[in-house]
Amino acid sequence: MTMDTDYLDHSVTITRDYGAVWQLYDRLGFTLSPPSRHRVTVTAGGPMVPSCTANRCAYFGESFIELIGIVDEQAPDPWRVLPLLERYEGLRGVSFGLGDSETALRRLRAADLESGAGITRLERPVDTPDGSRTMRARAVHLDRAKTPEGIVHAAEHLTPELVHQPRYLDHPNGARRLDGVLLVVADDELDGYVDRYAAILARSATEDGPRRVFALRSGRMEIAPASALEALLPGMTATAPPFFAAHAVAVDDLGAARRLVESGGIATRSAPDGFFADAHGAAVVFREA
Repeated sequence: MTMDTDYLDHSVTITRDYGAVWQLYDRLGFTLSPPSRHRVTVTAGGPMVPSCTANRCAYFGESFIELIGIVDEQAPDPWRVLPLLERYEGLRGVSFGLGDSETALRRLRAADLESGAGITRLERPVDTPDGSRTMRARAVHLDRAKTPEGIVHAAEHLTPELVHQPRYLDHPNGARRLDGVLLVVADDELDGYVDRYAAILARSATEDGPRRVFALRSGRMEIAPASALEALLPGMTATAPPFFAAHAVAVDDLGAARRLVESGGIATRSAPDGFFADAHGAAVVFREA
């Protein structure tokens, strides 16, 4: 891990119908952590209070898939997740991991990309074999006006051992890591988005067919023009761009993973680099590890 943006930390799915989504990901072969309510700071340096959200996650040892549910719409919403749902629910964000949020804050603020909120703190209770403990993290959020696709932030985990507990790392589908997140944008905005994510991630993109790919130490951020969606995810229904179309996991055995998913009554389709299933409007892509 470097001090600045280094790896794909997690994808963010947000929905009001969280019970159905949690059940769906269980059927897709993921081992999910128990439900956990978020506690956040509403003001910089302020006290921790319960937010409007709770989550369950599929953990892989470093990266993870976060499935957020709106559990109390009257509770504080400092991350402004509720306005996102006015457009659509589902895969609404991506988080990049780092070793020091102060380093990321300075760089992103200098690039005029930071939200202005500074470093925000997050806590939530975590069940462990030794009882309840408190998971803690810090994050730097990007300016939402410059990321209309959804939530984009850089996260620093202060208690990773409470997040990636060994008992949650074994998944029936053989998933080993979050391998990628795909952002689909209007064709005429592709170059602008590639430049913006180059500044966010402090690295250049390479071409992979129609995709522009930012390779991280672990995982990759992918951007594709809307005209390429059918080739990348055949039959996938498009949302008005920009939108997060898919997140991908690397699995031990593609054939075994596909059989398991289909045995749960979930339809799958082939993709250029594996197969995928529709999960609440976004694709979950399975790739060979």
